Amino acid sequence: MKICVFHDYFGTIGGGEKVVLTISKLFNADVVTTDTDAVPTEFRNRVLSLGETIKIPPLKQIDASFKFYFSNFKDYDFYIFSGNWAIFAARTHNPNMFYCHTPTRAFYDLYNEYLKRRNVLTKLAFISWVKLHRRWTEEIIKKINKFVCNSENTKFRCKKYWNVEAEVVYPPVETSKFKFKCYGDFWLSVNRLYPEKRIELQLEVFRRLPDEKLLVVGSFSKGDHAEKYARKLIKMAPRNVEFLGSVNEDDLIELYAECKGLLCTAKDEDFGLTPIEAMASGKPVIAVNEGGYRESVVDKKTGYLVNPDISEIIDAMKKVSENPERFKKNCLERAKEFDVEKFYIKLKYIINEVNQKFQITKPQICNDDF
Repeated sequence: MKICVFHDYFGTIGGGEKVVLTISKLFNADVVTTDTDAVPTEFRNRVLSLGETIKIPPLKQIDASFKFYFSNFKDYDFYIFSGNWAIFAARTHNPNMFYCHTPTRAFYDLYNEYLKRRNVLTKLAFISWVKLHRRWTEEIIKKINKFVCNSENTKFRCKKYWNVEAEVVYPPVETSKFKFKCYGDFWLSVNRLYPEKRIELQLEVFRRLPDEKLLVVGSFSKGDHAEKYARKLIKMAPRNVEFLGSVNEDDLIELYAECKGLLCTAKDEDFGLTPIEAMASGKPVIAVNEGGYRESVVDKKTGYLVNPDISEIIDAMKKVSENPERFKKNCLERAKEFDVEKFYIKLKYIINEVNQKFQITKPQICNDDF
């Protein structure tokens, strides 16, 4: 079976991009996208670009949507959509499945927060864009054959905002890639540099803990509303916080292997792959008690779930530092529950199920070998 995956863009590598690349690897699938700046070398021959996007928001998002809407890749047996704008390819590509990371947060649950960041003129433009693009999105999802999502949290949003039932298939992590070396002298934070990640909360924590050290991994895609926020973070960071930008996979694995633990502060995170990666490295996770973190982190066993409060985060860090080793076994066992093999089995079943439901005479994925 020839499978094609449509994904918004590869301006940086985050959780969504990792999922797409894993699908490509597991199912020998091609990937259709727009920007390809961050595509890893080993995937270059599988990625097809519709052209670079305009790097000004929201023109970037509009441009990407139109590129997918008018795309035409008819030589495949099955199509998977990933992201907020790639779903517009559903106009002409089926049978299909939408792997939803989240309904566009600027259109729904974070709409008011995005609005507050704008001045009078840009507010009017933002309101108009959201109204039109949201309506277009809600029309195009009627062409989706199967909704799959990354968490119970995202499933709730799909039902609330779109009135659709989505099946939860947790994102995959190749747990065998990760390793434990030691509990080093630094904490780790891995995320896109977006306002909803609340990285400023982490900075204030370490401002109060001058003897601790934080390494922040992650960047942002140009044209994604985040450049000003990222510059602000770097400017306000205390001396014991270092921004590393994007790092390659091997370097990230080493950072996980040698860190003391992982900090996660994103607001109502969709799911979040980084806690799984940290736990696969035997490292405890301190995460805010919100969103998808509640589905991955087991409080007091693989780390701590806390309120987004500086004092509570500091208290959890002190508890972890007393004996981080006591979390290791539980972390390794918990990470295995999200291993890539389970993802492959579930996704393979869904793809075959969709084909059968729509009575498409296409080759089935019959190989049970992983």
